[in-house]
Amino acid sequence: MNTVGRRTAVATATALLLTAGLTACGSSGDPAPAASAPAASAPAGASASAATGTVTGAVTVFAAASLKESFTALGKKFEAANPGVKVTFNFGGSSALAQSIVSGAPADVFAAASPATMKTVTDAKAAAGTPQVFVKNTLEIAVPEGNPKHITGLKDLTGVKVALCAKEVPCGAAAVKALQAAGVNLTPVTLEQDVKGALTKVELGEVDAALVYRTDVQADAAKIDGVEFPEAAKAVNDYPIAALAKAPNAAAAAAFVAYVESAEAAQALTAAGFQAP
Repeated sequence: MNTVGRRTAVATATALLLTAGLTACGSSGDPAPAASAPAASAPAGASASAATGTVTGAVTVFAAASLKESFTALGKKFEAANPGVKVTFNFGGSSALAQSIVSGAPADVFAAASPATMKTVTDAKAAAGTPQVFVKNTLEIAVPEGNPKHITGLKDLTGVKVALCAKEVPCGAAAVKALQAAGVNLTPVTLEQDVKGALTKVELGEVDAALVYRTDVQADAAKIDGVEFPEAAKAVNDYPIAALAKAPNAAAAAAFVAYVESAEAAQALTAAGFQAP
């Protein structure tokens, strides 16, 4: 996608987010009017009150790095709908977060960037109920603003400096699939532990391109451009979410999951570049 097209998409997404009343993390403005998720959206075992804005206390959410902007905004909206709740996020590579949960890190909710990383948690019986896919995400090539190397697809990456995610994390596993589909062999100059790390390399000018999620390109459109490529369709990642079995605040965990699965949250996530499941 060229620079003009990308900025037009970002302007549209920004307008949708503003319409939804989402606020950035740490904003000191007044909260948007409360909007509770429907009780029917709550995971199995959640009480009706947990999904209708009557929960209190702290809720800790471990979430994939690619969800940072969207979940930060959704967390503020959730807090506005539940005045007695405080949401704390731990963003990072899904595989590392999953291992932390299995090792006993205190958390209420896990939102992963792939079913494989969620499986680490479910295999350890650390999830409460069955995880549900709430969005999908695809890859794009992130390039410096103006695309100085004139990259148009994956084959153009063979002669430039490229950052990839490590294959153990979802963005890296997706990159492997996409490159295989294109018949392209790359030797990246760096392998990052999450998608934000790969994107930062482009921002700093340390690489000519990186394979990241389209949502990350959209969120960072003021600094970089994105190049779409057809093989991305071969490497779509499902994002599952689940309340955790040892959640310190089970009611708030169930309510947050229900909110993420609500129509209001779906609208905001779609505006940010995610796809419906």
